[in-house]
Amino acid sequence: MAKTPGAPKSFESALTELEAIVQEMESGTISLEQALDRYQRGMSLLKHCQDTLKAAEQRVLQLENDVLAPLNPAADTRDQE
Repeated sequence: MAKTPGAPKSFESALTELEAIVQEMESGTISLEQALDRYQRGMSLLKHCQDTLKAAEQRVLQLENDVLAPLNPAADTRDQE
């Protein structure tokens, strides 16, 4: 049984590894078993990236609601006219 790699250290490292997996699979030089292993790892990396982006989006929304409110709401509505 192949050793399963652990969780990526960061979003960027996960994305880099995912891109490498895609290139490797597109090359057509790996066996079916290797392709299945890479696909499984790729899906794990994809989930990690999606979860990380979702958490970042939630954080931005929280910042917008708590901190990044317009200083002068009336000026914002005038700019849109």
